[in-house]
Amino acid sequence: MSGILEGINVLDLSRILAGPYTAQMLSDLGANVTKIEAPWGDDTRGWGPPFATDFDGERVAAYFLCCNRGKSILQMNLKDEKERLMELIQWADVIVENFKPGTLERLLGELPKDVIICSISGYGATGPRRDEPGYDLALQARSGIMSITGEAEGSPVKVGVAWIDIITGLYAGNAILAALLDKERTGRIRHIDVSLWDCAIASLANQAQNVLASGINPSRMGSAHPNLVPYRAFEAKDGWFVVAIGSDAQWAKFCSISGISAREEWSTNAGRIANRETIETLIQEWVEHSTRNELEILLEGIPCAPINTVSEALADAQSVARNALFEQDGVTTLASPLRFMQSQ
Repeated sequence: MSGILEGINVLDLSRILAGPYTAQMLSDLGANVTKIEAPWGDDTRGWGPPFATDFDGERVAAYFLCCNRGKSILQMNLKDEKERLMELIQWADVIVENFKPGTLERLLGELPKDVIICSISGYGATGPRRDEPGYDLALQARSGIMSITGEAEGSPVKVGVAWIDIITGLYAGNAILAALLDKERTGRIRHIDVSLWDCAIASLANQAQNVLASGINPSRMGSAHPNLVPYRAFEAKDGWFVVAIGSDAQWAKFCSISGISAREEWSTNAGRIANRETIETLIQEWVEHSTRNELEILLEGIPCAPINTVSEALADAQSVARNALFEQDGVTTLASPLRFMQSQ
């Protein structure tokens, strides 16, 4: 873990996932993070099974552990312990909170002006949905991501993790780092307004830009890609395997390995998209005769991979080499993905 933010005090007044994930990232970077929980605890403590032992030896849902490592935890009733809360606010350089918009102001009377506040909410501090609750599933539905996730003939499907919460946590962490830099440079103190809605819309990326360019709504395509062919999962002898061709040169190499005819009209990505069904059928017929391991060996140098279980991914040699798991006080969690190398 890096000590880049050593000396920065963070008061985590958030719960569930987006806010705690933000504060956990700051802790990973060396900040001193104190998380305040209500006497009954963060909601995610009960989001199980499965349950595990936390850093204090208490039984909690495994979910809680994914976003609260590296924090000191205090239990407080904020309404009844305002004086104690104010002492912590005076101690803090940064506050992360995800109350409904306006709640922190009502609780404190007025917001402190000498501490960076990052307010995370479902829909932001302004707009007609300002006061609506914002859980990840509801945001996945309303933002459009569920309309493009799932098989073509199937029902809409949510992303398998709380995708919008995690993205929002990362956006919020970036904003806080920028605000700390701005404070150091200019002395200005920022109040940051981050919403799950804004982050979800921004993260639609190429799919939203496709709509802006074409006026056509994208549809569900399973594992296939609207802008690339071949770029999807195929069924091998022993499971599912993805081929992710991102350039014409990769396609030419793939054809030479697989023996698939490299027709002139397929030499460009646009041509392959126009002939998607034929190309994907030919690839499936080639893939199904080999195991996933055999395919990886054959396709060395071409982006491809087996579709692993989570256990397989955690045990992968790359996960081991990169220390993807972190152990503290006998509790194993996911590690921070941030690595800092010494410049030469």
